[in-house]
Amino acid sequence: MRKTFEMEIQQLKDELLLMGSMVEQQLLDAVDALKRRDVEASRRIYAADGKINSKRFGIEEQVMILIATQQPMAHDLRLLASILEVSAELERMGDYAKGIATINIRIGDEPLLKPLIDIPRMAQKAADMLHRALTAFINEDVETARAIPAEDDEVDELYKQVYRDLMAFVIADPRTIDRANFLDWTAHNLERFADRVTNICERTVFIVTGEIIEIGSSSSGDV
Repeated sequence: MRKTFEMEIQQLKDELLLMGSMVEQQLLDAVDALKRRDVEASRRIYAADGKINSKRFGIEEQVMILIATQQPMAHDLRLLASILEVSAELERMGDYAKGIATINIRIGDEPLLKPLIDIPRMAQKAADMLHRALTAFINEDVETARAIPAEDDEVDELYKQVYRDLMAFVIADPRTIDRANFLDWTAHNLERFADRVTNICERTVFIVTGEIIEIGSSSSGDV
């Protein structure tokens, strides 16, 4: 009985990792499509968000069945509850990627206000943080989970740089405000994506210690 339960838990972890890789790729693809001004690619990314949502619902159903049939206690219950929470976080992170795709679609044929330099860096950093946070979650690696949120400062600094650059354009020519807003929304989505990585790290700590704590970067606010 226990062996079957452990196999089902492992299957859930595998599904969560798959969902995470889907979200990670969606984010990178969304920013790449924006950079290349590939609206058709953005339409495909937008449509593919439904697959991420379906993956979350499948994970939720599996978790609920295990809780109802196995009546897990202590560590196992914390793990299952955390898988539910992390799948919800991943769905929201997928929504940020979809949001960036939407921005590219809305921009249409209009040229970008400026070449994308810091925004792709933000995307790469956020995706890397997610990848390592999920690995720490699966491995119940508390030390790594506690360390990753500090890296959010790098994403925040890049966001501030993007904002400063865009405001300089708007001050020089107020007619650029709409084009500046599109890129600011993109950067903001990336910043929020990275913020949610912290929530995954906090769940890793909860699984192992049973404590729900806030792990913040030095400049973090409420997530």
